[in-house]
Amino acid sequence: MAGLGLAATALVSPAFGDTSPVGIASAGIVADSTKPLPITAQDRLYTADQSSNTVTVIDPSTDKTLGTIALGSQRVGATLSPQYLGDVGVHGLAFSPVTRRLAVVSVTSNTVDIVDTTTNKVLSKTDVGRAAHEGSFTADGKEFWVADRGRDTVSVVDALNGGLKADVVVGAGPSKVVMSPDGRFAYVNHIALAEITVVDTASRRVVDHITGLGDVFSSDQAISPDGAELWAAHKRVGKVSVIDLRQRKVTHVLSTGPDTNHPQFADTPSGKFVYLTIGGLDQTLVFRRGDRPELLQRIANHGHAPHGVWPSGDGSRVYVGLEKSDKVDVIDTSTQRVVATISGGQEPQAVVYAPRAASPGPAMNLGRQGLGQQPRNVPTTLPDGRAGETLDPVHGRTLEATVRPVAGVDMIQLQARGLEAATTYQAYSVDQTGRRTALLTFSTDAAGNAPMVLAFSSFTGQRVSIESRGQASAAAMAATMALAGCCCC
Repeated sequence: MAGLGLAATALVSPAFGDTSPVGIASAGIVADSTKPLPITAQDRLYTADQSSNTVTVIDPSTDKTLGTIALGSQRVGATLSPQYLGDVGVHGLAFSPVTRRLAVVSVTSNTVDIVDTTTNKVLSKTDVGRAAHEGSFTADGKEFWVADRGRDTVSVVDALNGGLKADVVVGAGPSKVVMSPDGRFAYVNHIALAEITVVDTASRRVVDHITGLGDVFSSDQAISPDGAELWAAHKRVGKVSVIDLRQRKVTHVLSTGPDTNHPQFADTPSGKFVYLTIGGLDQTLVFRRGDRPELLQRIANHGHAPHGVWPSGDGSRVYVGLEKSDKVDVIDTSTQRVVATISGGQEPQAVVYAPRAASPGPAMNLGRQGLGQQPRNVPTTLPDGRAGETLDPVHGRTLEATVRPVAGVDMIQLQARGLEAATTYQAYSVDQTGRRTALLTFSTDAAGNAPMVLAFSSFTGQRVSIESRGQASAAAMAATMALAGCCCC
């Protein structure tokens, strides 16, 4: 998630006995981009964990996971019960340095939880629009704006008291809200419109439409700490639109790679950069900001499917969530190398770094749900016998399979790229003897892709193979006729 550029915001903390919004706000916020905030034990790194339905809490001064905040049960299990009351699909995050509040968006249960980062307790839970995805706090921390992907609205949540204050109509499929540093404007990207919608936050009215983006589907976006630039990622086509917010126009459309997703700005001791996750290549790209963005480096991630990125308060580190490895990479921005990898909850999505979010002393009210249950990525075989997980340096892997333990069963997640268009495939679990067990069927889209295929069972195989439905039907018919003693002329 992207937000207010926390590296440029210093929090002067109140007395730790007063953590109410009034007490915190009265202590004052000093915005000074010349004073970076060094990493301390009071800083926190958070990840939103979609399969364990948790928020992982990490101490960045030690690169240690402190525990998790459980907002619901692990996937499947109790979540299918009509009496289930927890969150499902914990996905988006934002932090307000003014109030030391964390907003957590659950995309399946359509809920926003507001968490006190000093106690790790949930203060309120608000029902918002369908498929609520990602959002940001207003500059004063009093409201949280979240995009409702399944509607045409942005939901405005009362971040102090809980509850829905308003719905702002912004156009089809809004995906994420980011705020200008001065708090005057909200910028909304979409999964069904090739534009950035500009909303005046005071009046809650749409005041402009920035058009000319590289694709209609933009899953994620980020705004620079100086408010001058916005990058909107186009995951399905592997591109990024670079937008000059002063002129409100697209200046560049960059081709970046498969599953281009999370951009993030980082003002570091070495310069001003943009970090961009390329999930299909297991890389984080580093661009230097300028009149024309310059690709400086491709950082190989120490895990699979980077998803979510955020800098520390002083810009010395950048943290990248690894969705299919349940880990976080720590990048040293002086060398642009991964210097540590931290295990966390299951299927991290958003990542947020929060300077001075915690009180001194041990972390409170944390559990262990989702920890110590890392997934494994298993080999795959395509219909022609080739290995599907072979990494093409441009197109990524054709077929990926991730097996993750959840609630007593295994979640088998497949992702396909560049198969036959609009085709139904049968997937099998294959054991060490070569015996196949049918897992599921799935269909590709017009581009031959299937970005998210899930099955829940006990996975005892060594690899996953697929056949087109026609191949599978022919093989089944041949086996049936052989058993019946039939032949064909």
